[in-house]
Amino acid sequence: MTGLVAGIAGLFGLAFGSFLNVIAYRVPLGRSVVNPPSACPSCDAPVRPRDNIPVISWLALRGRCRDCGAPISARYPAVEALTAALFAATVLVIGLAWTLPAYLWFVAITIALILTDLDHKRIPNRILYPGTIAGSLLLVVGAALDGQIGSLGRTFLGGLFFFSGLFLLALIARGGFGFGDVKLAFILGLFMAFRGWEHLIVGIFLAFFLGGLAAILLLVTRKKGRKDAVPFGPSLIVGAWVGIAYGFEIAEWYLRI
Repeated sequence: MTGLVAGIAGLFGLAFGSFLNVIAYRVPLGRSVVNPPSACPSCDAPVRPRDNIPVISWLALRGRCRDCGAPISARYPAVEALTAALFAATVLVIGLAWTLPAYLWFVAITIALILTDLDHKRIPNRILYPGTIAGSLLLVVGAALDGQIGSLGRTFLGGLFFFSGLFLLALIARGGFGFGDVKLAFILGLFMAFRGWEHLIVGIFLAFFLGGLAAILLLVTRKKGRKDAVPFGPSLIVGAWVGIAYGFEIAEWYLRI
């Protein structure tokens, strides 16, 4: 049954991934995510329904606009496929619990925030605030239905812990972190801590490890200079994903060695 639900979630993720592309492109520009309908950015021709099927349409069109032949970024099908894979994986990690919708929502929101941070070095409040509120409510309702209401104290304490810690580091580093990263830490802390303290600690450690590794690689390859800003949001989010999925196992492995 879990495998079937994971497959269905993956299909749903394909469609939702297409919408996340729209959100990540339009929200930082202050545009509506529903109007006008999607169109080619080169020739403004409306995207036909048959050309709006996730992944398949991009492959059928060979990555080009049907009207003007302009290239369509491979990022669009990549985001759709990534969302599908993460939705299916979320079902396998969380299981058939009432908190599953909250974690699917969390995955969707964080994918959109990765894209906006990479493109604009911003964590837009228009995504983060409603995403955090809705995610918190879904988690509270799911926990109550699952009989895990007692875990909510740890959950919100974990969110405040991560938020406060990153806030202090941002003050000390004086610009080393954007306040968008600080606000993002709260929802990441919530969803990690609900799974357990081990998940939170591992997720935080991985966020800084991955962020440092990315910065070193960008410096070595000379894609960034020492004074250039490097988006930290993606590292925070990927660290949280891994912490949620494997935090307990990683903590046990570390303690054994």
